[in-house]
Amino acid sequence: QVQLVESGGGLVQAGGSLRLSCEASGRTLRTSTMGWFRQTPGKEREFVGTIGWNGGRIIYTDSVKGRFTISRDSAKNTVYLQMNLLKPEDTAVYYCAAGSIFLPDPRLGTGYDYWGQGTQVTVSS
Repeated sequence: QVQLVESGGGLVQAGGSLRLSCEASGRTLRTSTMGWFRQTPGKEREFVGTIGWNGGRIIYTDSVKGRFTISRDSAKNTVYLQMNLLKPEDTAVYYCAAGSIFLPDPRLGTGYDYWGQGTQVTVSS
């Protein structure tokens, strides 16, 4: 079993930055595809970005390109989501997820096996 714990969420003004962390326990993430998703009340979960097991195959949803950066530190068994130039529409609960070494389409949440509990990000205007 893998347990994922997100942290780093909070309240920030528009234009500000936050860095989310997703730390894993129970198993190494070295061979896992990692994803970040977000969800707001009444809406479906939305793909944010993904990073491959070796740090490659990085994909972002269009709305965050140029503002968000995903990275991973295998030694710390942690994945990060650096969020810059935040906008009110980025307000959501952010979740990290872990999947197998290769996912046919890592933008789909259904491909991931483990999920964190989520961390709230609120961007005020």
